[in-house]
Amino acid sequence: MTARRTLTLVMLGLALGLAACGRKAPLDSPYEAAVDARKEAERNDQPVPSAPEKPVEDRPFILDGLL
Repeated sequence: MTARRTLTLVMLGLALGLAACGRKAPLDSPYEAAVDARKEAERNDQPVPSAPEKPVEDRPFILDGLL
């Protein structure tokens, strides 16, 4: 009985873990999300938020190759 219960809990955990919610797409940066929110506000005739600042260019670090 204990093995059956354990197996059931493991299978339930796997099912919940594999059924992750969310959209299947690359992640949006905060800048991209702000631009999208601004465009959507313009389409819906809502108050437009302020323009987001462009992100600073990412400079490579000497140890990036190790990661």
